[in-house]
Amino acid sequence: MKIQFNTKISLLILSTLFIVACGNKDSEKMETSAGSSMPKEQPAANGAKQITFTKDQYNLAGIETGEIEMRNLSNIIKLNGVIDVEPKSMASVSAPLGGYVKTAGKLPGEEVKKGQVLATIENPEFIQIQQDYLESLGKLQFLEEEYNRQKQLREEDINSAKTFQQVSSDYKITQGRVKAYEQQLALVGISRKSVQNGNISRTANLYAPITGFVKTSNVNIGDYVSPQDVLFEVVNLEDIHLALNAFEKDLGKIEVGQTVKFSLANDNKFNRTAEVFLIGKATGNDRITPVYSHIKKEDKKGILPGMYVKAWIESGTDKQKAIPSEAIVQYEGKDFIILQTEKSDNAYTFKLEQVKKGIEQEGYTAITFAENADVSNFKPVVKNAYSILSALRNSEEEE
Repeated sequence: MKIQFNTKISLLILSTLFIVACGNKDSEKMETSAGSSMPKEQPAANGAKQITFTKDQYNLAGIETGEIEMRNLSNIIKLNGVIDVEPKSMASVSAPLGGYVKTAGKLPGEEVKKGQVLATIENPEFIQIQQDYLESLGKLQFLEEEYNRQKQLREEDINSAKTFQQVSSDYKITQGRVKAYEQQLALVGISRKSVQNGNISRTANLYAPITGFVKTSNVNIGDYVSPQDVLFEVVNLEDIHLALNAFEKDLGKIEVGQTVKFSLANDNKFNRTAEVFLIGKATGNDRITPVYSHIKKEDKKGILPGMYVKAWIESGTDKQKAIPSEAIVQYEGKDFIILQTEKSDNAYTFKLEQVKKGIEQEGYTAITFAENADVSNFKPVVKNAYSILSALRNSEEEE
């Protein structure tokens, strides 16, 4: 009986050990299976961060490699500024004598021709000016006849010199007054010929002084406007240019005729071109000097006065190691590129290599490596480099 009992205990222990052993093997299989779906981080020989992707992971990430190129990159002067227009191409329109807005139909962006009516202003003072003009004009006609008569009499020594001088003075004073009224009529926009024909108007038109587009419109029907109020701004876009700001230290490198590459503030392509035509001759308290550049006609599309721009000017060219700018990644506050160090049928291995950035121009950035960097025969990742960096960070967090 004792032997039989011991045999049962032995069999029970063996069964338990077998179950535990099988469980451990299943667990190891699950861990191995789970681990195969994540890239594996491996230490590189020189201490650089290194990670391996399977072929499926590589294809899924859309990774592409390229070459470290030797490119002619210019030493550049970085500038910023705005799109501006020539002074002759910007005009402000006001009501010289003020008044009430009777009609106003121009919206910002509308095209106008020089001499086109922008608005109509109503002012009782206009009536008085026209009345005074007609009265002075009638008096001038009478005095002109009297002046000619007295002049002839004086030449025949029939009248006195004093009489002729008095008529001559009245004639010249009235003549001056008529010319003054004519200038007032022209100032407010009333035709003197219309007034001479007996047409008295209480309204006057405001005309576009140049051909262009309405930039701003500050009027509503019924508003009272004073002579100081700017009612419209008209701009001619044919003469737009770059108004850039250059630091004092860079002025010696800038010359008239140099090529300027620029882009709008929300763009980084720098694919528009201009040419320096004027450099300011004085520096302000901020040590900045204006630099003006004509924009090439084909590069004016889509730009308007007041838009902010970024620009650079070439100042000498050097051949340098360069890589597409999107290939450079940030890791722990430093700049790196990712190099493909190994490639097999089923795996791709990458490592991080720290770089120092140089000139950035037209989508490429100059780079330099540390003296002991091993980069020979390795291909840099030029597309979707951040997917590799993200996998590396995730593997570090899991550890």
